Amino acid sequence: MRKLNLIAILCIFAAPLPASAQEASVEQGRYVAMTAGCNDCHTAGYGPAEGNVPETEWLKGDSMGWRGPWGTTYAVNLRLRLSEMNEDEWIEFAKTFKTRPPMPWFNVHAMNETDLRSFHKYVMTFEDKGEPAPDYVPPDREPEGPFIQFPEIPH
Repeated sequence: MRKLNLIAILCIFAAPLPASAQEASVEQGRYVAMTAGCNDCHTAGYGPAEGNVPETEWLKGDSMGWRGPWGTTYAVNLRLRLSEMNEDEWIEFAKTFKTRPPMPWFNVHAMNETDLRSFHKYVMTFEDKGEPAPDYVPPDREPEGPFIQFPEIPH
């Protein structure tokens, strides 16, 4: 019986800490970028290439528009956006911003601070910041480049 308790205690101490108790790191930030779906929109061609886009091209935004009743939005260049903020400013922004579809801002709000800090650290490792994504196009204007059309959803 004592052996079992000692093994259980050792397993508890050997178990990895939850993300909220870990220290922020570049490696964790890379993991967040991959598993939170950031690359799906913020890296051009990522989905069609089944994720086989060189890491040097990750998170530079995309010129593919997402058009719906809200207008046409574009996945911003996160390298540029985050380079405008220090870690604390990024945390405040990430916990409070709201934007147009299809960006799931509510999922970013739910991320823990360690993952957000890690993501910032990771994005800051890129020297090549890239170019800005196209600007938002209002619903009454036709976008110039390619776009994916979302239907109006009846309520």
